[in-house]
Amino acid sequence: MNQLYDVIIVGGGPAGLSAAYSAWQNGAKKIAVIERDRELGGILQQCIHNGFGLHHFKEELTGPGYAHRCIELVADKPEIETMVDTMVLEVRNDKTVVAINPEHGLMELHGKTVILTMGCRERTRGAIRIPGERPAGVFTAGAAQRMVNMEGYLPGHKIVILGSGDIGLIMARRMSLEGCKVEAVLEICPFSNGLTRNIVQCLNDYDIPLYLSHTIVKIHGGARVTGITVAKVDEKMNPIPGTEFDIDCDTVLLSVGLIPENELSNGLGLAMYPLTNGPIVDQHRETSLEGFFAAGNVVHVHDLVDFVSEEAEIAGKYAALKAQEKIAATSRTVKVNAINGVRTCVPQQLSLAEEVPADEKIKLFMRVGAPHRKVRLEIKSGDNVLLSRPLPVVKPSEMIAVEIPKTKFNLIGEEITVGLVL
Repeated sequence: MNQLYDVIIVGGGPAGLSAAYSAWQNGAKKIAVIERDRELGGILQQCIHNGFGLHHFKEELTGPGYAHRCIELVADKPEIETMVDTMVLEVRNDKTVVAINPEHGLMELHGKTVILTMGCRERTRGAIRIPGERPAGVFTAGAAQRMVNMEGYLPGHKIVILGSGDIGLIMARRMSLEGCKVEAVLEICPFSNGLTRNIVQCLNDYDIPLYLSHTIVKIHGGARVTGITVAKVDEKMNPIPGTEFDIDCDTVLLSVGLIPENELSNGLGLAMYPLTNGPIVDQHRETSLEGFFAAGNVVHVHDLVDFVSEEAEIAGKYAALKAQEKIAATSRTVKVNAINGVRTCVPQQLSLAEEVPADEKIKLFMRVGAPHRKVRLEIKSGDNVLLSRPLPVVKPSEMIAVEIPKTKFNLIGEEITVGLVL
């Protein structure tokens, strides 16, 4: 199998499917979507709770419902070819994608452009080095979610969850609904790392205690987890001696962060941004290597899938236009710097043409480093204010998305700063 495609998309989750549909809308004639799982939809297939799609589809959907909507977008379109149960082994700089599946064996697909939408994976116990025994009963929250929602197994009955990320909070509610006892949710930071709505709906509504500034200092058990030792932590996140207490449990779920899945990106030698662990991209989601685009959680971790689809549509559009050689040449690159309380901002740079096209949009997605109330977000280029917006509350767990007005494009100089005025 050796074919030439306008756009090859690695990953068939919501980002990949949205990118494929957008590429098709913008004139791409031959599009391939490659997914390693046995069905399209990515992580959404195991997220059976609702709360998806309010921004993108203007309707509240479950995860599988949102995935189905995305799958429907690419169905019955002869220009879009989807391959499931297909593992990408390598992506080469000449836009050759080497993949393997049971039906065709080893394949080489050649593209005019490539979009990377591989999503992210969970941080494991080994990555955070929890001391103690190594019994059965320690799972990542996502693995437990798949076990319960798709495979029909319960990982345990007395649960402790480490980390207040959204998957951990949702699993606290899910395990309670399945008749398990969630003893506690522990969070090493002095603030929660999940959406406010999940704190309310998953913990408060089920009387599940949340211990902020606490972590696990030991796991007990032989063949199976029998309990854990918890301690309070100081400002440097070191356990405070004398604050330890034990919790009896048979299962520990870890919701301690997501890591963008960038082995293929690293193999290509793409420029990476250390604070997001994803590729550096411009406003079109093009990476440091021409013709390679990236979108979704592979660029930076999102809290809402609606934003994933929005970013992927941008990548799909410009990948299709690039394949058709319809993009104006870039005349200059503008660096985007996150300062004054803003931890990360995507895109990290802008690629501007001599004459800005009429359909050009510059939308910035950012996260703050710590929670604040009543602040002002300021986006500036030199002394020119491009955007100034009051924000009642900002939290690290909730992404901020703003668009620079087109009337301000002419004020953009050599760099842009994005920061908070406290």
